[in-house]
Amino acid sequence: MTEPGYATRYRDAVAARGRLCAGIDPHPPLLEKWGLPVSAAGVARFGEICVEALGPAASVVKPQVAFFEAFGSAGIAALESVIAGCRAAGALVIADAKRGDIGSTMAAYTTAWLDDESPLCADSVTASPYLGFGSLSPALDKAGATGRAVYVLARTSNPEGAELQRAQRGDGASVAQGIVDAAAAVNADGRATVGLVVGATRAHGLDLSALRGSILSPGLGAQGATPADLPEVFAGADRDWVLPASSRGLLAQGPDVGALRAAYERVRDEVEAALG
Repeated sequence: MTEPGYATRYRDAVAARGRLCAGIDPHPPLLEKWGLPVSAAGVARFGEICVEALGPAASVVKPQVAFFEAFGSAGIAALESVIAGCRAAGALVIADAKRGDIGSTMAAYTTAWLDDESPLCADSVTASPYLGFGSLSPALDKAGATGRAVYVLARTSNPEGAELQRAQRGDGASVAQGIVDAAAAVNADGRATVGLVVGATRAHGLDLSALRGSILSPGLGAQGATPADLPEVFAGADRDWVLPASSRGLLAQGPDVGALRAAYERVRDEVEAALG
């Protein structure tokens, strides 16, 4: 039986818990700030705290895979626990892995992050389209069939991205706009299988009006964006699909579980007020 599309799952999550994605990024300075060792054990404890604080409160969480991978198999085991724990608590999980390859390799990444039998299975995964949007077909097909999503990098918040993402194609559109248009074509079925990553920290110059999918927007807090910036940055987009993300700004309130959850709820309420 075909699973409900990601559109249904996303709308249900944000209707219940609001539009804010909580990043889970156990980078070394933060581990130290939390009084945890910079080790696999420290990452595992960090993950446990985040699951307890954010799993029952957040609509969406986004563990940054690289910070877990840095500690090898034990770090990956900690990541598996974070994904499973947050999903069990009702949060959607975006595995922030930024995978991108071709053929059988992309299919293997798809199995790792989007297959029910994988211990790393999440509700969605971030992916890079810069080997060609069509190279993501294994992930898009799997996500569409299982009610999951793939968040594709379009206009990222790092300044280095502009050289490629704002370059003009032969038809005069930017490379990033080409990614948006390709995503909108997939989403024409109403399932919202393709989300986009569009940074909240600067004007992106994209027409997002036809996307019909989730827009993951990193940059709140430590990167300088505020909830009040969102209406201007995403003018012309459907605000119901805008999903701002905050990582360091929220996580700085840990390791106290109550303080971390309260920080999430406070920023979420500010986002809801700004987006209406």
